[in-house]
Amino acid sequence: MKVINYPDKSSTDAAIKAGEPLLVLISFDGETVIMSHIDEAVEHHILLEKTGIDSRQIDRYFRIVLDNEGADWTFVCPPDYKNINDKQHRITAFYKDGFAVISDVLSHMGLMVGINIPKRYRRHFDYMMEDT
Repeated sequence: MKVINYPDKSSTDAAIKAGEPLLVLISFDGETVIMSHIDEAVEHHILLEKTGIDSRQIDRYFRIVLDNEGADWTFVCPPDYKNINDKQHRITAFYKDGFAVISDVLSHMGLMVGINIPKRYRRHFDYMMEDT
C-alpha cells in the first residue's frame, strides 16, 4: 500500500495522535492512500491537487473524513463505477467494495473506528435500498 501524507508524515501522525480530523482518499483497489490534516487541504479535490494529482480524478477514490471517533464516508458513487450500467447494482457494488476497502485501510492504520455515511450523502445509499 502506497501512503501519501500531505504535507508530510509527521503532520498526519500528529493529527492522528491528537484526534484531529483528516481528509483521506483511498483508491478503489486500496493500493493508494492520500491523507492530510483537514486544515491543510480543506477539501478532497484540493488534497489531490496539492499532491500533484489532477483533481478530476476524484471519482477514482473513496473519500472519508477521519478522526479517532469515526470515519465519515462521502458516499457518492461515480456513474461509471466498474462499468456497471444498472444504477442499483452499481451503487450496491460501490457500497460493498467501499466498506471492505475502507475497513482494511483503517485497520492497517491501527484505527478501529466505525464507518458512517452522513445524512447529507444518503441519497445514493437510499436509492440502493429501494425495491425496484
